[in-house]
Amino acid sequence: MAKKAVASLQTGSKRLSKAIKMVRSPKTGAYTFVEAIMAPELVDNFLSKK
Repeated sequence: MAKKAVASLQTGSKRLSKAIKMVRSPKTGAYTFVEAIMAPELVDNFLSKK
């Protein structure tokens, strides 16, 4: 289950996006949030991974 929250970040000539994904912990069953800053082309790939 992914929470698709993507914000555009611009630093100089590079264009980056911040993606936040909600992941369930296998030990406790609680949800945690995983954040990553990456190129906009890689966001869909990041959100589709488990």
